[in-house]
Amino acid sequence: MSPLLQLFLAVALGLLALAGVLHFIGWLGASGGLFRRVSDVLCRAPLVDVVLFAFTAVPWIVGAITHGWLGVAMSVGAQVGALWAWIILHEITHPAARKGPRIYRTLDGIVGRFRNHFGMWWTAWVVPVFWGVRFGQYFVYPVITWTTRLPKYRQGDWVNMSRQKFSGLVGYDLIWCLYCDWMTGVWSLGSEMLRNVESFWCPIRFYSEKKCENCKVDFPDVAGGWVAADGTMQDVTKVLQEQYGTIGPVKPWFGHPARLTIDGADPAPRR
Repeated sequence: MSPLLQLFLAVALGLLALAGVLHFIGWLGASGGLFRRVSDVLCRAPLVDVVLFAFTAVPWIVGAITHGWLGVAMSVGAQVGALWAWIILHEITHPAARKGPRIYRTLDGIVGRFRNHFGMWWTAWVVPVFWGVRFGQYFVYPVITWTTRLPKYRQGDWVNMSRQKFSGLVGYDLIWCLYCDWMTGVWSLGSEMLRNVESFWCPIRFYSEKKCENCKVDFPDVAGGWVAADGTMQDVTKVLQEQYGTIGPVKPWFGHPARLTIDGADPAPRR
């Protein structure tokens, strides 16, 4: 057997075995007790990131170390193969849900089968991007909170997975919903961190009103405290003093208290 084929089989079987272990823990945890607590912990950051890293990035790393870029490609192929095997097995074991209403079938009818599935699989390209975001959330932002007292967060309250509990969600639909479950939490946490960073270091509106209008959805301080684009540096320093100079030890963005802080409490109110 060729080394590349050995790599393919090792990755595919390893991923299926890991999925089987997680299913077994979930099955044992259904009745409560220790395994329920273990299952819950595995679905929240940081351990959910460890599990997902094992499913996504570890095969790439192993492939790169053993066979270079060809090994990475073979590992990706093994991941896709293992994923399809899991989808088929999961749907076989849930026949009623498989035959019932499905997300992908509904969207197939709305936008077309090829467009729908091609679009879903195309989103897989951004998985490395989200790992880059997670790296920043784990290793960059915490240093900033130490130096500037920006709010800390319980990352597990943002980055967790729970859609596997939704009744009737199985197989193909479930795997994509779990992907979105993790991805949305990661992005939302990153946006919250960036709101703190942006308002703290540069509370100045953009010259483009269209950009301000677009950005205020994710950065409410654009319309709730940032200095006008035609303002002065005196205006900026005044806002910084008003927003941060008279506040307690934690420095959240202007329009919202620091949500889900490490200590479970909002920062001290402005005086």
